[in-house]
Parts: sequence; C-alpha cells; structure tokens
Amino acid sequence: MPSQSTILVVDDEPAIVDALRYSLEKSHHRVLVAQDGERALQLAASGSPDLVILDLMLPGIDGLEVCRRLRQAGQIPIIMLTARDEEVDRVVGLELGADDYVAKPFSMRELMARVKAVLRRAQAAPQEAGQPLTLGPLRLDPSRFEATWDTVAIRLSPLEFELLEALIRHPGQVLSRDQLLDSVWGYDYHGDTRAVDTAVKRLRARLREASPQAADLLETVHGIGYKLRDD
Repeated sequence: MPSQSTILVVDDEPAIVDALRYSLEKSHHRVLVAQDGERALQLAASGSPDLVILDLMLPGIDGLEVCRRLRQAGQIPIIMLTARDEEVDRVVGLELGADDYVAKPFSMRELMARVKAVLRRAQAAPQEAGQPLTLGPLRLDPSRFEATWDTVAIRLSPLEFELLEALIRHPGQVLSRDQLLDSVWGYDYHGDTRAVDTAVKRLRARLREASPQAADLLETVHGIGYKLRDD
C-alpha cells in the first residue's frame, strides 16, 4: 500500500522515535526523523511533510522556536509532545499555532487518533464540498476553503477554518467546549479544553485582522462556551 502521508518526527529520545516510527509506518505513513531543531527545519523545508510531531525539549533550537518558524513559513499541521507538568510551554505552543498536543508519557493509541484527526482536517478541508455559509458580511466557502469579511480575505489555518465553520453553522447558539472538541478535533480530550480556548483566541485575532466588527461577532459565554452573534 502506498504511503498515506509524510510525517516528520522531531524528538531526541531514541525509544520514542523508534516507537513512533513503528506505529506510523504500520499505518502506511512515510516517516522522516530529526533529533534537533535545526535538522527539523531543514527536513520541513526539503521533505514537504504533511504533519510534524514535535517535541518541545530539543537540543539547540528548541521546539517552541521550531514551531514559531514553521508557522511563519506556512500552515503545516503540528502536534506537540510536551512534559506533563509543562503547562506554560503547552499554552505558548498552542498560541504559536500548534494544532494539538500530547503530554508525555502518552498512549500510542491516543497519539495515533490525534494524528488521524489532524491529517483528516488538513487534507480534507480544501476539497470538502458545501454551499457557502454567511452571517452578515462574514462568508465561508468550504468548497474553496475561503473566508471573507465583505471583500477582505481572512487568512485561516485548516483548524481555524473548521472552528469558524462549526460556529457559523449554529448562529446565535452557544457551543460548549466539549461540543467543539467533538465536532472540530474529533475525539475526546477527557475534559482538557485548553486547545479550544487557544484556538478561539487565534481565530478572534484572525477575524480582527480583517475587521474589528468581525472579531466582535465571536462571543465568549463564560462558563459555557462560544458563539457567533446573529443580532
């Protein structure tokens, strides 16, 4: 069976690299490996990976800086590997644009589920058919993977686009963090909603770049979740 996707694994622990390589290749992915940040950036540029699994604790250029540079260069999906108690790094990584994270020590089954979900979102978003969705001047066209406010293009990652699509399909309705996890991320986070809050923060910033009025549509309903205002 041909390789489904090319995945770049960035980690300096041989045991983790070996386990990831085995599981990913068993799922018919092509695997590239980097053990430091500089090599990771080189392979990201030359190997055209579809996904990067990125440990934050790396020799030389650390994982947060690698994440920042990858996000500046494009929208390649990133799953971070973090130490369980390093919440600050986790939040910073999400704010820099990582799509997801898994805390070490992790379940390989859980990580593979997240790999599948992130790849599905990244690969399917531009091709999914669907009628354009509108809310006032806000318009989403899933078939073209385009979002606009009036005539101003809104630059979104696949994750941000799918999050906005979930909200615009339910105008005025509050969607809980768990509902958004289920519809956008596609699996159970076991109550960890940090990724939702950070993704909403990034989405609001993208909307604000197009128009302050666009950002005002995205409302936080404290203690419950988020909605797009339709009034």
